[in-house]
Amino acid sequence: MKWKGREESDNVEDRRGMSGGGKAVVGGGIIGIVILLLNLFGGENAKMLTPVLEQINQGQQTEQTGEQRALTPEEVEIGKFTKTIFRDNEVTWDKIFQENNMDYEQPKMVLFSDAVETACGSATSASGPFYCPGDKKVYMDLRFFEELKTRFGAKGGDFAIAYVIAHEVGHHIQTITGTSGKVRQLQQNKSKAEANKLSVCLELQADFYAGVWAHYNKQYLEEGDIEEALSAAHAVGDDAIQSKMQGHVQPDTFTHGTSEQRIYWFKKGFQTGDIKQGDTFSALLN
Repeated sequence: MKWKGREESDNVEDRRGMSGGGKAVVGGGIIGIVILLLNLFGGENAKMLTPVLEQINQGQQTEQTGEQRALTPEEVEIGKFTKTIFRDNEVTWDKIFQENNMDYEQPKMVLFSDAVETACGSATSASGPFYCPGDKKVYMDLRFFEELKTRFGAKGGDFAIAYVIAHEVGHHIQTITGTSGKVRQLQQNKSKAEANKLSVCLELQADFYAGVWAHYNKQYLEEGDIEEALSAAHAVGDDAIQSKMQGHVQPDTFTHGTSEQRIYWFKKGFQTGDIKQGDTFSALLN
């Protein structure tokens, strides 16, 4: 992806190398599972994946001191990349909201290592990338992407990171437009299987929004970028994860959609660039 030398976001807080604020225990107790449940993998997959992702931490229990080590040149570069992609998202959604006569409230992003305090509670690297509606921030430990590649077969490359950032920003769009709140209300009176279907719709819409972002930024894409995003989408499909971790799939436990569904909705967003085409709820529930 063509990103060097372009504008970076001012809404990114880089806490990598810091011990953070407050004590964090590996796995975050239930918080790591809950965040996975609601934001990236979900459901039964979260229970299977949490022990795997926690290996990133290697038993780290950190007393937060506020001290910060120097970042490596590679860490500095990937930080600049994420800030550039986050700025692209800001510009894209500012434009889309203006075109629809709405005001856009920009989210913030926090880059962290090992553990972090959020308005949604304490989290560790085991949580994976996630969006916290309580403070309207995207949280990312960038080492997750190496795990995504080595554990789950996703292609490497910067655009896989860009896809996940755009997906999490998609959850912010759902929060400020009221979609997430409506879904949570509907889920309260549903069976677990029905509630899971609503979660799938929410996640696939975030994939669609990621595709819309990519549509608006075609001029920066290079050969192979879309394939990287599709590979990441495939790797985090409920069916792909369950097949990898337990050897079979349980469709009624899906909360994020199959690999095929995630790819379909990302591609639809990319091809149309039209947010009105992203009604995953009507498409999947009727």
